[in-house]
Amino acid sequence: MASNSKKSVIAAIGGNTIVMIAKCIGFFFTGSSSMLAESIHSFADVLNQSLLLIGMNKSEKSPDTEHATGYGRERFIWSLISAVGIFFLGCGVTIYHGISHLLHPTPHQDYGLWPFFILLFSLVIEGWVFYIAWKSIKIEANEKPFWAYLRKEADPSAVAVFMEDAAACFGIIIAMISIGLTSWTHETYWDAIGSIIIGVLLGIIAIWLIQRNRELLVGQRIPDQDMDKLQKILQKGFLGKVDHIRSEVIGAEQYDIQVEIEVNEHKLVETIPISLQEEYEKIQNFDDFSAFAQKLSVLSMEHLTSTIDQLETEIQKELPKTRFIDIEPN
Repeated sequence: MASNSKKSVIAAIGGNTIVMIAKCIGFFFTGSSSMLAESIHSFADVLNQSLLLIGMNKSEKSPDTEHATGYGRERFIWSLISAVGIFFLGCGVTIYHGISHLLHPTPHQDYGLWPFFILLFSLVIEGWVFYIAWKSIKIEANEKPFWAYLRKEADPSAVAVFMEDAAACFGIIIAMISIGLTSWTHETYWDAIGSIIIGVLLGIIAIWLIQRNRELLVGQRIPDQDMDKLQKILQKGFLGKVDHIRSEVIGAEQYDIQVEIEVNEHKLVETIPISLQEEYEKIQNFDDFSAFAQKLSVLSMEHLTSTIDQLETEIQKELPKTRFIDIEPN
């Protein structure tokens, strides 16, 4: 699943690089405010998606003595940096340029259909990248509701690509409308308004992504449906009452689960593979009793350990995202 996210990020970097070059050429020849806004938008996308790729690569490092649960949160940190970049570079610069152009308009110049050809070409590329990002998340979501999965469970790197390219497609359409209205009315404020709208759109997406990565960095428990599965598995066991469950998403498709269980000694003893009647009949003296007590103690510990191992195995089978699990008997 993580490989799908990485493929979508790499595809986005390649596609947006081509689009950025095309838009920059368009701005160089037309001087359009909306075209500049789209050029900045694509540059910000390439930069931010490069940061996402860095985070994905770093998050795949194996656990070590200093980071016992691995480097999964690296992905969230770099995704957060990427989102902040969208806000300041994409949103801030684009809105600033639009307002500046609105306050200090330049004379209208007609460049024919070239801006539209460039934007249409960009829309095809961005649409292809958007489809790859959508398909990646759709595969990961499986049968879960797409938007709910996107909001709460999806890899933040894949979500960032999906949201950025959705904004890119809308932004190109807005730019085409703005340039079209400017050509039709010869009023350049349409171009400036288009730039501001694109900036606001980027700002909304950036704030959403910042909030999502903040939740993951602060520490988010596993999704409700997975928590329900975990509780059902624990209730099936005979260890006893579950005192406490602590779960946390520690990376893309990575869970850390810790459980404290109050062991029911009576139920546990009943399931130990030993015949107490046969053992009792063997006792003739204190030494026999001492040997039996030691044997029962060892069997009890082995049985408890085996039962916990079976529970942990079943949990990892039902919740394959579980990377670390610890069941502590009290």
